[in-house]
Amino acid sequence: MFNRDRWKEILEVLTKNWFRTFLTAFGVIWGIFILILLLAAGKGLENGIKADFSGVATNTMFMWTQTTTMSYDGLPEGRRYNFKLKDVQLIRDNVPGLKIISPRNAARGQGDNVFYKTESGSYRIFGDYPEILQQNSIYVHQGRFINHSDIDKKRKIAVIGDGVRQDLFEDDEDFLGAYIRIEGVNFMVVGTYKEKSNNGDGQNAERQIFVPFTAFSQAFNRADNVGWMAITAHDGQSISDKVEGIVNTVKQSRRIHPDDERAVGYFDLFEQYNRVESLFTAMRWIAIIVGTLVLISGIIGVSNIMLIVVKERTKEIGIRRALGESPWSIKMQVLMESITLTLIAGMVGIVFGSLVIYAINAILDSTGPVDMFLNPTVSLTVVLSAMTILVISGLLAGFIPANSAIRLRPIDALRTE
Repeated sequence: MFNRDRWKEILEVLTKNWFRTFLTAFGVIWGIFILILLLAAGKGLENGIKADFSGVATNTMFMWTQTTTMSYDGLPEGRRYNFKLKDVQLIRDNVPGLKIISPRNAARGQGDNVFYKTESGSYRIFGDYPEILQQNSIYVHQGRFINHSDIDKKRKIAVIGDGVRQDLFEDDEDFLGAYIRIEGVNFMVVGTYKEKSNNGDGQNAERQIFVPFTAFSQAFNRADNVGWMAITAHDGQSISDKVEGIVNTVKQSRRIHPDDERAVGYFDLFEQYNRVESLFTAMRWIAIIVGTLVLISGIIGVSNIMLIVVKERTKEIGIRRALGESPWSIKMQVLMESITLTLIAGMVGIVFGSLVIYAINAILDSTGPVDMFLNPTVSLTVVLSAMTILVISGLLAGFIPANSAIRLRPIDALRTE
């Protein structure tokens, strides 16, 4: 079946007409190339968008206060209200399966609100608990982050973004332990943070300042008010399933009508993340379908050429049948020629596609990150699947010509001119 003479014959058939063989193979090369390129482009887009979620606890919702739209319990519509610290414990008691509840406050002045010596800038200030570090896409670059001792003792300390450090301090200046003035209140810098993934926008993202929630409330007269909350569910449990219970708990606590859908604002990050996942799953299937259709057109070309080859070798087949060669042997010969042509063309397409992907990654590495596009790749599973498709396609492409070959009667084949 796999003897030397058979392979020699296969090579002679494929090399007899180089131009025709190349044109036939090109359809398969182009099909597998398009398939790989589409899948790699989709993966690059997926990597780029998911990079924005890097370090963020995706099983999280964010909740904030809005204006009531319905009167309730003697209170008018159009009422502004605040969450309270006790609401955090109420949510924890009434909604099981929550891992982290981070109450937050934020402030930003109309003009410059942070000063250091002769330097100043306008930055967003957050009053936070230490757990926010597990929910956010930042990491401590130098020094430390807020801890619970800072919360308990209401320490006026600050963790600044690396962009803030560059704005306010000299490059060689020792900033840890320095005091900055935030809205007229002195805070000691104890650390800096950076974004885990910024896609080229790190300088803007790192222009924020984190201070202990309790120190923020005391310094800026927020009492026990909470501006908004970041709430994360335990692994294996969907925060989306808990949104209704969380919202209803704060509605009851803040005396809001149960049917008032606009009084509590929230954003379900987990739901949005799942939508992104679904989008990319659909994109992968579209790439597979489009690439496969292009590949099928190439396979049809292989099948047509093999029919022509069988027609050209009619007398040869008749002689081989007359000499006693079995129909199965002739059928196997045609099938192997089809599979060999398809596999060689497919491997060329895979190599060509891999080189193009390598070149794209090299360009991205040299030019820096591109928004929403990062590290386009194709997994080994995809390559192996493509090879499997090629083998099956080669068999299908050779099946009709092979059956045509064995249907020839030796006497009719010998009469053919």
